[in-house]
Amino acid sequence: MDTRRSEQAGDAAGIRARGGSLAPGRVVGDGRYRLLAQFGVDERAAAHLWRARDGQLKRDVALTLLVGDPADPEAARQARRTLERAAHASKFGHGGVARVLDVLSLGSGVTSSEGLLGVVVAEWTKGSDLVDLVAQRPVAPAAAARMVQALAEAVDHAHQNGLVLGLDHPQRLRLTPGGALKLAFPGPLPEATLRDDVKALGAVLYLLLTGRWALPGGPPAIPAAPLTPQGHVVPPRSLVPAVPPELSSLAVRTIEDGGSGGIRTSSAILRVLGQVAEQEERTQLINAVGKDDPAAETDGTIWTTKKPVKDVARRRKLAFGVTVLVVATVVILAWGGLMLINLFQGDGKPTGPTINVAAPPSSAPAKPGNPAPPPGNQPPAAPKIGDPVAPKSATLYNPQGSGDNAGRAKNTIDGDPSTVWKTDQYQQQLPALKPGVGIAVSFDNPVNLAQVKISADSPGTKVEIRSADSKNPQLDDTKVVGSGDLNGPDTTITLQQPTQSQYFIVWITQLGDNGGDGFLSQIGELSFLPAA
Repeated sequence: MDTRRSEQAGDAAGIRARGGSLAPGRVVGDGRYRLLAQFGVDERAAAHLWRARDGQLKRDVALTLLVGDPADPEAARQARRTLERAAHASKFGHGGVARVLDVLSLGSGVTSSEGLLGVVVAEWTKGSDLVDLVAQRPVAPAAAARMVQALAEAVDHAHQNGLVLGLDHPQRLRLTPGGALKLAFPGPLPEATLRDDVKALGAVLYLLLTGRWALPGGPPAIPAAPLTPQGHVVPPRSLVPAVPPELSSLAVRTIEDGGSGGIRTSSAILRVLGQVAEQEERTQLINAVGKDDPAAETDGTIWTTKKPVKDVARRRKLAFGVTVLVVATVVILAWGGLMLINLFQGDGKPTGPTINVAAPPSSAPAKPGNPAPPPGNQPPAAPKIGDPVAPKSATLYNPQGSGDNAGRAKNTIDGDPSTVWKTDQYQQQLPALKPGVGIAVSFDNPVNLAQVKISADSPGTKVEIRSADSKNPQLDDTKVVGSGDLNGPDTTITLQQPTQSQYFIVWITQLGDNGGDGFLSQIGELSFLPAA
C-alpha cells in the first residue's frame, strides 16, 4: 500500500538533488539505503521524506533527507542544527515517536557528491499516510480527539525532557494500524520551539476535523484553513457543524498566538481532551437512556426534562436491591419445596409398588385409558425454504457516515458474484469511527424471509440481518433478526424465525482484516430465501 506514494510524490524529474535525482531505486548514505517511495516534502527545511531499504540489516527505514548545496554555509549550518536535534532525540523513547536509528552528516555517512547535507534514519512506521486519511473525509470528532490525545502524550513526555519533536508538518505523521498518530519522520527545524509543537497539536486536530491545515508551510495536497476578515482561523465548527464546541474551541485556542484563553502547553491540551472524552461518554449514556425512557407522552405532555442526579449511585443501589430480592426468593422457594416433600412423604413407610428410579420414564408403558404426556419444550422444526426472491433494489445503508462505494451497492443483487461491492479501507475496526455500514434491500411485496445467503471472500466480517419498516430507516428503528460470521466463500444465515417485511438490511458490525493494511469487507452476491 505504501509504495504508491512514489507515484504521487516521487517524480524524478521534479525532485532533484545535486549529483542526481531522488527517485525510487537510488542508493544514498554510502550505498547503504535504497530509496523505495517518497511520502512528502517539508519545503521549509528542504527535507524529503522517504521510505527506504537498509541493505545491511535488511529492514525498511524512514529517511529524512536534507537536500542542499554543501557549498552554501547557511544551508549547511541549518542542516547541522537539525541533525544535532535529531541526535538528541535518539535517546528519547515513546510509542508516539519513531525511534531514531542513526544520523548521517557530511563526511560521516554522506558524501558531498550526493547533493545531501544530512540524513536522519528512523524505524519504519507501518500504517497509513495522514494526508491520505483526511483526503477521504474528516475524521469523526471522538476518534480525532483520541488520536490527538495519544500524540499529545508523546509531546508532553518530550517537553518534560527538554526535547522539541518538530511535528508541525502533516506528512511527517502516520496513522498506525492501532489507530494512533505517530511522528514517523523525526527531524525538527533548526528554529523550532516547544510552542511550535503545541501549535502543531492544535493544527493536527483542526486537520482531522476539517481536512484543512491551519499552519504555514503545509503540503500542497491539503487546502489551507480559511481565515476571518480579521486574520483569525475560522473555527472548525463553522466548517463542519457536527464538531463539538469544545473541540472546535480547543483547536483554535491552541493554534492562535496572543489573546486571552490561549493554550500554551501540551499538558493543558491533555486536560481539555480528557474532559471532552468524559463529556462524550456521558452524552452517549444519556442518549442510550433517553431512547429507552421517553420523556414525553403521546399527547405531547412533558413530565420532566431534568437529568438524573447521581446516576451511578442510584444504579448501584438498584443492583444491590435486586440482588437481595433474588436471594430472598430462592431461599423462600427452597423452604417451600422442602415443606411439600415432607408433606407428601409423611412419617410412615412408603406404600404401593416399588419404582425403579434408574429406568428412564419413557421405558414405562402408558396405562390403558390414560393419554400420553405432552412432549416437553423442543426446538421448533426448521422451516422449509422456498426459491430465492430477487429484491427490487439494493442501496448503500450508511446512516452515520459517507463513502463506501455507494454506486456499487447494486452489484450485490446483479446475479454475478464476481462483481463485488467493497467498503472503504479503514485503519480502525468498527465501531471506532461509526457503528457499521451495510446494504439495504427492498422488495416489490413483503416476503416471509427465512435465510440470507452471502457470497463474499471477506473472512472475519461479522454481519447482522435487520428488518425495517421503510427503505431508509434510522438504525434504532430496525430489528436484528439474524447474525453470523463470513468465514468462507459462501455463508448462509438462518433467521431466528421467519420474518415478514418488505425491507431488510445486511448490516456489517465488524470488518475483515485486509492483510495488515487496515480493515475492509466486500460482498459479491446476496440471495434472499423465504419460508415455503
